[in-house]
Amino acid sequence: MRLGRSFSLLIAAALPCLEGWAAADFSTDAPADWAVADAIVEAVELPRIPQRSVSIESFGAKSGSVDARPAILAAIEAASAEGGGQVVIPPGEWRCQGPIHLRSRIELHISEGATLLFSGEAANYLPVVKTRWEGTELYTYSPLIYARDVEDVAITGTGTIDGNAESEFLAWYTKAEADVHRLRKMGFEGAPVEERQFGAGTFLRPPTVQVFGGERVFLSGYKVVNSPFWVNHLVYVKHATVRNLRIDSHFPNNDGIDVESSSLVLVEGNVFRTGDDSVVIKSGRDLDGRTIGIPSTHIVVRNNDLGGEDGIGLGSEMSGGISHVYFTDNVLRSGMSAFRFKSNLDRGGLVEKIRLRNFEVGSFDTLFWFQLNYPSKLGGNFPATYRDIVFEDMTVEKVKVVFEAHAPQASPLREVLFKNIRIESVDTPFIVENAVGLEFENVQLGSQVIEGTLSWRER
Repeated sequence: MRLGRSFSLLIAAALPCLEGWAAADFSTDAPADWAVADAIVEAVELPRIPQRSVSIESFGAKSGSVDARPAILAAIEAASAEGGGQVVIPPGEWRCQGPIHLRSRIELHISEGATLLFSGEAANYLPVVKTRWEGTELYTYSPLIYARDVEDVAITGTGTIDGNAESEFLAWYTKAEADVHRLRKMGFEGAPVEERQFGAGTFLRPPTVQVFGGERVFLSGYKVVNSPFWVNHLVYVKHATVRNLRIDSHFPNNDGIDVESSSLVLVEGNVFRTGDDSVVIKSGRDLDGRTIGIPSTHIVVRNNDLGGEDGIGLGSEMSGGISHVYFTDNVLRSGMSAFRFKSNLDRGGLVEKIRLRNFEVGSFDTLFWFQLNYPSKLGGNFPATYRDIVFEDMTVEKVKVVFEAHAPQASPLREVLFKNIRIESVDTPFIVENAVGLEFENVQLGSQVIEGTLSWRER
């Protein structure tokens, strides 16, 4: 991996050494932490895409009721044959009767005033493609926009991607239980990925945008509505920038952005209004995630306006590990939980060196929620470890519960620092089950101040 000189200088100032993006042992000293965050931002590379463009109209696309997908795919193929370029969706409504598969060095540009309306018929998203579904690899319905094993890919423009409010996929939320259990059992038991076929007759919804293996990815500007599942999903990606997206999608599991087993990622300037988590970091589920073993690391999330059911999430699919993630200068509006970190005894995995600062938080049921002992679905005994987490410099309007933690006795939550946090209105301060080394510095609950160290666990 090529590192810029500015990145190297900043790292040298903050760290004794850097032996690789996945293995760096960063200092826990706060000034060094945030120097590293700045260095990550400097290091993230944008795609290298040739400066030429083609319009889908040149390949016969017509707005309105005619299927534009053949023209879109033809434009991508032609641009790719020339070494890459920009494929332009002009203003107007363009119907797409199936998925768009991007190639290396292609930028899909959705112009201002353009709407890319996808088909609501599930059969149009077959044949199956290789993907990850809630942390487990499989073959299933294609994401609406999909790229696999690519370099230098972008989706840009200020137009709209519409997953279709009448999509057949939307009803699958209540039909998927048997398929979900079968997939999780296959991943838990290590069944070969080629045997995990979930095509016709199954009910796992696809995300709207997914890059499954990529380097130098840029998602910028567009709006998404009516997503069938997760909205934007990065899997096995290095060097990604997610900037100025507008997500307004409120169906079940409509996470704004899921960063999974990916590194050197910048998420900034987005406005998310979602039916589930706004920003989530993940790294695979259970044995499948531990075996693949690709962590999510060296990630910066800054200057976003977040309004989902939950604001910031880690897990629950975190079996490959999560570390060196920096959240700064974000706004969290309202919902169930502002910060929700999750796991269960099927997972395993280590989450550490997570830094969160400079948040403005509105009204939530729970401010800090660590649910690390979700019931094991498959009888595992692989407790996850969450440790070395810092929350600092936050103002909060109103919460019912300040801090709720439930962790296994064998692996309590450890080493969490809360510093310079002011909460105007509180109903219940603490609900704790197995947490060790919680530190409080200048935490204000209404007119009261909490200082000191708390450990609370089973004997």
